[in-house]
Amino acid sequence: MAWLVLVISGLLETAWAIALDRSAGFSRPIPSVVFALTLVLSMAGLAYALRDIPVGTGYAVWVGIGAVGTALVGMLALGESTSLPRILCLSLVVAGVVGLKIFH
Repeated sequence: MAWLVLVISGLLETAWAIALDRSAGFSRPIPSVVFALTLVLSMAGLAYALRDIPVGTGYAVWVGIGAVGTALVGMLALGESTSLPRILCLSLVVAGVVGLKIFH
């Protein structure tokens, strides 16, 4: 259960990062509220998961999921670069997250 919560929390990290961008410095109310809500839920899920997963592993997986998810949303929906080197680097992050789970 802790791993499932951790993955969901990582996905929520992606949501709050995108909402933070869309909030335009907290000048837009709806993205600002989405940011605050997803931030709190993401942190709560991370805190829950860290009861059973070591902090180094849990935090690295959480950050990795959030970073890769945010970069993918940027590339697929926001027009950011989809260059091969960028995709290869994201693949390395994914490999690291999978490795942390496997060798947990």
